[in-house]
Amino acid sequence: MDAIRLIYPQWQGGQIAHWIKEVPDAEAASRGYALGAELLDFLAPRTSKRTFTVPVSTAPAKREVTDGVLDKAALISQTRAALGILDVADPEKVVTLGGECSVSVAPFTWLLKKHAGDVAIVWLDAHPDITLPGDVYPAYHAMAAAACLGEGDKDLMALLPAKFEPERLLYVGLRDWERDEIVERQRRYGLKHLTPADLAADPNSLSAWLDTCGASKVAVHFDLDVLDPAEVVFAVGESPGGLKMAEAVRLINEIAAKKELVGLTVAEPMPRRAILLRQMLAQLPLLGE
Repeated sequence: MDAIRLIYPQWQGGQIAHWIKEVPDAEAASRGYALGAELLDFLAPRTSKRTFTVPVSTAPAKREVTDGVLDKAALISQTRAALGILDVADPEKVVTLGGECSVSVAPFTWLLKKHAGDVAIVWLDAHPDITLPGDVYPAYHAMAAAACLGEGDKDLMALLPAKFEPERLLYVGLRDWERDEIVERQRRYGLKHLTPADLAADPNSLSAWLDTCGASKVAVHFDLDVLDPAEVVFAVGESPGGLKMAEAVRLINEIAAKKELVGLTVAEPMPRRAILLRQMLAQLPLLGE
């Protein structure tokens, strides 16, 4: 079936510079997701898939919260651009390389409409990403799963072609809810999850959910902060006790063996050392001439 690779270097959905202590330049840290998307594309296996890049501005600009969402205007523009690419390309499957977590929102909701509602989501993440406008943290990457459910800023939600039902979303690797209202919101939405401890206690728990999810197709969101920082740190988040790389690979392959995998997003790459290297290279003679 026809598949595309979507490079989606969106960084505006994050408010993360204060966590990237290795990079003292806040603007460079904030835009690190854009470099991360480029690196994912470079490092990923070469592909015969059609490849598209969502145009994302990295120009200096004042960052503002509008209606409880940071950089809302840029997010609206870039969501429209992503959906426009998908409409023209009209693929059956989408591989998305981001960019912060909200890069899954446009392709996943587009795929849900494309496949007439026959898609479920497995969301590999340390965090549930169901923050809403008006919460203390205004960054859209923390609202990404909620947006897939149709919950969020009315202007952004109006752009999306479909919304998932809560019973069609499963968190895997979840372990950091951050705030009490997020725990309560997950309970109210009825969203199920499997922690790393749950997976260790019952290796068949993911397979059992897939058997009952009610869809023949699955889109997988792979936030790199689901991985155990004791083994590797690829993302912004460093919540302890995550999945090992081999376990994450095994779980995603298990999903693909059991269901038709129509979407795969790799999100939240934060290449701290590459940012510093790029800054150093920019100061050397001849290189930029």
